[in-house]
Amino acid sequence: MRTLAVGPRILALFVGSITEVGAEAVITAANRHLAGGGGVDGAVHRAAGPRLLEACRGLPADAEGIRCPTGQARITPGFDLAPWVVHAVGPVWNADRPAESAALLDRALVMAFRLADEAGARHVAAPAVSTGVYGYPLPDAARISVAAAIRSLRSARSVERITFALLGTPALRAFEDALAAGA
Repeated sequence: MRTLAVGPRILALFVGSITEVGAEAVITAANRHLAGGGGVDGAVHRAAGPRLLEACRGLPADAEGIRCPTGQARITPGFDLAPWVVHAVGPVWNADRPAESAALLDRALVMAFRLADEAGARHVAAPAVSTGVYGYPLPDAARISVAAAIRSLRSARSVERITFALLGTPALRAFEDALAAGA
């Protein structure tokens, strides 16, 4: 595990499933309907159990069934996984609008870290949001994610550690590069 000290707090990289980190708040890469899905969101829902989907369905939705707009996050109990699950809705990568995509990813992550902090979590686990089927380029997503985590750790009241759970060597290398650059 690789780490970076951010004052008295720690930013860490972990290779493996986010469900194995043991954090008090687990951020998942959710869709706008908070309806579960594949990838990291599917793993989080399976580990948390069926009550997680019930909790998501209990959140208010608009006329289109959107419970969390892109660039935002929502928090629910984490049931069998952790005390809390934070559902972050990152953007689908748009090569024609990279600045807009970056702003949406940053906002979703900062809001997710803030919700975990407000809930009193000391340890937060996060995935590489938007890099799977949403197609965000790993180097760019890593830079944005690490920068958002560092800013969040600097202003946190309860969060002492953020651990990015990464699957595979390409993700690890991208996040190591971002960590080395201090994002």
